[in-house]
Amino acid sequence: MKLASLKQGRDGQLVVVNNTLTKMANVHFIAPTLQYALDNWEHVADKLEERYLALENGEIEGEDFESAELASPLPRAFQWADGSAYVNHVELVRKARGAEIPESFWTDPLMYQGGSDTFLGPKDDIVMPQDEGFGIDFEAEVAVVTGDVPMGVSADDALNYIRLVMIVNDVSLRGLIPGELAKGFGFFQSKPSSAFSPVCVTPNMLGDAFKDGKLHLPLVSHYNGNKFGEPDAGVDMTFHFGELIAHAAKTRPLCAGTIIGSGTVSNKLDDGPGKPINEGGAGYSCIAEVRMIETIQTGKPTTNFMKFDDSVSIEMFDNDGQSIFGKIAQKVVKAD
Repeated sequence: MKLASLKQGRDGQLVVVNNTLTKMANVHFIAPTLQYALDNWEHVADKLEERYLALENGEIEGEDFESAELASPLPRAFQWADGSAYVNHVELVRKARGAEIPESFWTDPLMYQGGSDTFLGPKDDIVMPQDEGFGIDFEAEVAVVTGDVPMGVSADDALNYIRLVMIVNDVSLRGLIPGELAKGFGFFQSKPSSAFSPVCVTPNMLGDAFKDGKLHLPLVSHYNGNKFGEPDAGVDMTFHFGELIAHAAKTRPLCAGTIIGSGTVSNKLDDGPGKPINEGGAGYSCIAEVRMIETIQTGKPTTNFMKFDDSVSIEMFDNDGQSIFGKIAQKVVKAD
């Protein structure tokens, strides 16, 4: 089934959405919010599925699907932990400054705990202070939402706790990251509010595309209307979602509604750092990777980070060309 949250109150109002993203139907009498549904999954999942099928089969009319009316599926969450499963991305970051990645990066995932109290809606502007020098960047990623996960779960068993899948724009302020990391205490100001797709889906909706803990489809990004990247999220993913969940739950249980991100989707494909779309490559899921490659090749970056009025969109399509999660479409605007 496909689920979304209307902008209503702090936690939204849960609706089911048909497969073609044209109709939605209220489910407040089953679960008022997505967090409520996740907290009571064993009791409400089948009822939500029945409502979804009734909408999909035309047994109920529903209302027109309007993504502009939607918040992120979880407008706020108890936990947002973002991994870095694509080591190619990490390798590029370090190579650009002349550093090799430690061997442990191939066996132990990187992960940071992000702010989860103010997620942006999929069509909400990225509002920034009056300073473009922060190095505003987008990061196209895949994310999963879990049920209650026990501490010490194995990577294989962790896959059984995935309730929903969605995509995300993990906004980053590249100009602030080095200073924060130099303090040895991790990200904070450099990671503002992220935005998630209009719709999240249960893994069974993805069929064979979701297997072995990975989503094997291209993640398509457009920057200022031009295709920027379409790397396959199932390629070069060093750590699958079961491994990421197990990593997060190594020393603590995870509560229902925990969001685990994949990190920036990144492909090598040509045994190098990848190629831009206009050179026949899969492109990139963030501006930073392009700048890294420019630095490696010419000694300095030439592509600018996002400026006010720049736009980004992120979307994923099934093999029939149908948008699975709907489109994240955002513009950078100056705060008043």
